[in-house]
Order: sequence, then structure tokens, then C-alpha cells
Amino acid sequence: MRARQIVAALAAASLALTMSACGSDSSKKKAESTSVADKAKNDKKLVIGVKFDQPSLGLKKPDGSIDGFDVAVAKYIAQQLGVPESGITFKEARSENRETFLQTGQVDLVVATYSITDSRKPKVTFGGPYYVAHQDTMVKASNGDIKKAADLKGKKICKAAGSNSWKRVVQGPPDGKLNIKATTVDATGYADCVAKLDAGAVDAVSTDDLILAGFAAQQPGKFKVINDPFTDEKYGVGIKKGDTKGCEAVNAAITKMYSDGTAKSLLEKYFNGTGLKPTTTVPQFEGCA
Repeated sequence: MRARQIVAALAAASLALTMSACGSDSSKKKAESTSVADKAKNDKKLVIGVKFDQPSLGLKKPDGSIDGFDVAVAKYIAQQLGVPESGITFKEARSENRETFLQTGQVDLVVATYSITDSRKPKVTFGGPYYVAHQDTMVKASNGDIKKAADLKGKKICKAAGSNSWKRVVQGPPDGKLNIKATTVDATGYADCVAKLDAGAVDAVSTDDLILAGFAAQQPGKFKVINDPFTDEKYGVGIKKGDTKGCEAVNAAITKMYSDGTAKSLLEKYFNGTGLKPTTTVPQFEGCA
């Protein structure tokens, strides 16, 4: 009798330990399942950071809707990850807060003209690029003094908060490019830069050609892009640092976006008539390691 009681007690203890271990493993797996790919698959919801003030890329309209190339790319990627458009919450991601939003979990992805740079890689994992733009310069349509980037010497250029574009004009390598002696004027973002250009507070705005083309198209005849590109700007999808699984899923979505013709259609939709000739072949990825 006593032997049977001992055996039963041991069996019960073993079962309890097994259940505890299973619970521990389950909790561990849940804790480790932090990839945006898993969240998308399980929750069918994502918060994505986009710009709200960049025409043709990410612009909030008076009716509250968000539209543009980046927004459309974000929707496509989310769909490929298993999230319908109704499951997406768009959050405004300005140039100065993109890293913070990813690091603190306020957004799951950032698709906001987010150039992949060596200085950002230690803080963010990048999917893509989903497009390679080129830095150029925009001036007033009546400006005949600035015909090439070198003409920015002695001029006032806009310095958008959180953006590195101004550095590529006024600094030399490794962080800059042209090392031109120009004066920078602070602005809160590129919409503010364009307003300052219109008002004469700056002589030029220099940043990615897609951004400039969007603003030029918004006010036809007022501004012009000088078509003197001097960098490659690799637009990446910002992901929380270390999420290799999510990065690989994003890259698979981008590859499909180009192979099925969606990328070409979106580029034509948002940039036809701007003078740009967009690249419609899938860019070379940076890698997720």
C-alpha cells in the first residue's frame, strides 16, 4: 500500500515538473517571438511609421487619409506579411524620431524615405532597399544662378531636422560628400524647407530626388530640380535592431513587389510627369545580418 502511494506521489511530482517545464518553454518561446514577421502573422496588425508631409511619398490629406509611394509600399509589404490594409495603423515618423520609434516599440516598421547609412546601421536593422534615389537640388524656377551642385558655394541651403542631406553638401567624406562652403538654415522638415525656399529664406533645398520631385509636382511651375545628382540614397525599411527574421520577410516582399510589376506601377502612378526616370528593377539588398 505504502509502495503504491510513493509511486503515485512520484508520478504526480514528475507530471507537475513536466507541466512546469512545458510552461517555461512556452513562455520562453513567446518571449523570443519578437519578430515583426511573427507579430504580423499572429495579430494581423502592424503600426508603420511614414511621413505625413512629403507629396507623392507620404502625405496626410485634409480628409485624414495618408497617400504616396512609401505608403503604398508599406501596404504591399504588410499584405505580404499577412496584414490587411484594415490592420495597419500609420503613425507620423519624422526624420528626427525614426530610430526612437523603432527602439521603443512605438512602430513595427518605418517606411519613410529612410536612407540606409553606416551611422544608422548600429541602431536599426534595414530591409531592402526598396528603392535607390539620388540626392539632387531644388531651387525656384526663376533661379538662374544655381545650375549645378557646385554653385551652392556661398548660398543658403536648408537643414531639415533629423536629415543627413545637408551634410553631404557642406561636409567632406566620410559623412559628407561635396565639402561646399554653404550656409545652413534650420527647418523642422522638408515641407518647412520648401516654405523657406518659397519665401526666399534659403536659396536651395538639397535632398533625395523623389522628395524634391514630389514637392515640385505639388506646385507646378514654382520650383525646379537642377538634375545634378551626386549620391545614391538607398531607401530601407526600418526594423527593430536584430530582427533578422523580419528583415528577410520584408526582403521577400520587396522582391515580389518588383517581380509582379507592382513597383513599376506605383512609381509611374506617383512620379509620372515630374521629369524623373525611376528605376524599375529590384535594388541590390544590403543583407539582414
